[in-house]
Amino acid sequence: MTILKVGIIGVGGIAQNRHIPTFLKLADKVSICALYDTDFEKARQVAAELDIPQVAQTHAELFEFADAVVICTPNKFHSELAIEALNAGCHVLCEKPMALSAEEGKEMIAASVRAGKILSIAYHYRFMKEAIAAKKVINEGEIGTPLVIRVQALRRRKVPGWGVFINKELQGGGSLMDYGCHLLDLALWLIGNPKPAEISGTTYDVLSRIPGQVNQWGSFDHQTFGVDDHVSGYIRFQNGASLLLETSWSSNIKEDVVENVSISGDKGGLEVFPFSLNYAKHGMLFNSSAEWLPGADDPSLPQAENFVLSCLGTAEQVVKAEEALQVTQIIEAIYESSSKGCSVRI
Repeated sequence: MTILKVGIIGVGGIAQNRHIPTFLKLADKVSICALYDTDFEKARQVAAELDIPQVAQTHAELFEFADAVVICTPNKFHSELAIEALNAGCHVLCEKPMALSAEEGKEMIAASVRAGKILSIAYHYRFMKEAIAAKKVINEGEIGTPLVIRVQALRRRKVPGWGVFINKELQGGGSLMDYGCHLLDLALWLIGNPKPAEISGTTYDVLSRIPGQVNQWGSFDHQTFGVDDHVSGYIRFQNGASLLLETSWSSNIKEDVVENVSISGDKGGLEVFPFSLNYAKHGMLFNSSAEWLPGADDPSLPQAENFVLSCLGTAEQVVKAEEALQVTQIIEAIYESSSKGCSVRI
């Protein structure tokens, strides 16, 4: 069987805790051939610990070793590195979000088309067994036509106090770019990625700019906090459906609402986490939960495997770049709406 040579760009937490261990589990299909990081010594240490043979001096050198690359850098560098990798003939799995802007996302897709290479974005929520169950149920018409979708990704006082999460120049945004994008992508995928017509959003950074805040995920400088810590949005689609979105790192709420995706259709509804169906029948109201769901408990492995098999031409790509672009377009529109104080038409 063909072994795909994969290079990793950026060896921070997401690479060390998710992508590298996961690809190492696919040794019958994948070889991690090289690492690259602007901190060469850090890359060298990670390579030594995990027995990875090469540490590239530049990202361009890494492209020479690899058939595919995984981009695990701050968001600012996603599009630039993806385009260079695609131009060098490498397939690309890029961490979410796709890019800082829709224009950058479009340029990534154009490079993928020119090169004839796979471009996928690491929206791993699609590979959760609850998400797969919900997709199957919706596709088989159990809830009818989706009408109203509710998405919540809310944390109580958990601003990431590490890395570059609060740096707007490097990340482009805060809770929405980092956290809410996952659940937004999942909801859009479940309902078939309808085209948005009008978007309204409001972003907040008030709480995290107040001195002396209680924060459960480390400390951060309130004076340099430069991104959103709470976002609300409303999306109206061309097909008449609507989506209500709320995401936060730092809500003053009773408890976290980590993953809430609720879809109400004209025949029934469902909750994704935990998975359940809600419907009316025989003059009664039912809530139905599944005793067992097939699939992996950790979505990282099926995500990596789908990327590898897509590159090898033996599987259909689950996270298509055009769908990831739609997420970026909506995020961009939410920020624009908040800045202008009015809704934005797409």
